[in-house]
Amino acid sequence: MKILGLVAGAATAAMLTTSVFAADYTLRFQTHYAPETVSGKLAQSFIDDVEVMSAGRVDIEMFWSSSVVASVEGFDAAASGVLDGEMHGGAYQTGKNPAFQFVGDPMGGYDNPYQLYGFLYQGGGLDAANALYNQYNMQFIGWWAAGQEAMSSSKPLAGPADLKDWKFRSPPGLETEIFANMGASPIVMDFTEVFTALETGIIDGADASSLANNVGLGLYDLVKHATFPGFHSMPMDHVTMNKDVWDGLPEDIQRIFMVAAQKLALQTTLTFEVANREAAAMLVADKGVTLYDWSPEDRAAFRKAAQAAWEGWADKTPEARALVDAHKAWMKKIGLL
Repeated sequence: MKILGLVAGAATAAMLTTSVFAADYTLRFQTHYAPETVSGKLAQSFIDDVEVMSAGRVDIEMFWSSSVVASVEGFDAAASGVLDGEMHGGAYQTGKNPAFQFVGDPMGGYDNPYQLYGFLYQGGGLDAANALYNQYNMQFIGWWAAGQEAMSSSKPLAGPADLKDWKFRSPPGLETEIFANMGASPIVMDFTEVFTALETGIIDGADASSLANNVGLGLYDLVKHATFPGFHSMPMDHVTMNKDVWDGLPEDIQRIFMVAAQKLALQTTLTFEVANREAAAMLVADKGVTLYDWSPEDRAAFRKAAQAAWEGWADKTPEARALVDAHKAWMKKIGLL
């Protein structure tokens, strides 16, 4: 009897342990970031927040460095059920619909991420984004934005006049149209080719990344001019989930994901704000780099050029038009237009 009692007690304890610690929802996510990067660590904090706030009911298995599918394929992998969610960026999907440009990087639109978050949470952006994402069986949960990127150059970049005939590395798409219309000579090339192209004089400058990341790339060992804070590009990563999976979650779990995404957004913006400002101080003091903060008038000139390119993209699909109009309405409300 004593042995039976011990066995019964052990079985009961095992059942209790299972009931307490087994997750109700095991979700497979992917990101293009490696776990040791700053963004990877921020993504891990997001995972921890969801798991802790759900009291262990949610377990997120993250596949780092796009280890399941290529970064551009993460969205479709989640939509089809290969993954449950993904943390890449909307701009990867512009080939699917030009509207994704305006949930990935509304180029030339905003001065800082807080204006962008305002659009998302107070300007109707969340509903506008999901009107697009839901068409592809995906649920948009939130953005996490590092902030404006910097332009690096071997020549001064004090204002729009300095863009005349300026040869620079550009990603493809909307950016090339905007800068070409302002007299620059954008050259589309892979990110990995930037350093060599600057070193050999093939280009005068580059749109590579944030100021801090550009330091890590060694760009300011070659060139001594940069824009800061930036004015032209502010790419956002997103948190998304397969819509069928999302709809199958109870409301409290959905709310946990949304709150964790808001914390991720704030921590991402703060983290990179500090890193960029530390980099700026170092570059001026130790590297002799000149930083250019464009005036409100110069920013407005670039924004006007960007708006012209926006309109061309907006006319491509109804979804693009809806998002462009939503952004413009918010920008007018907060005095950017």
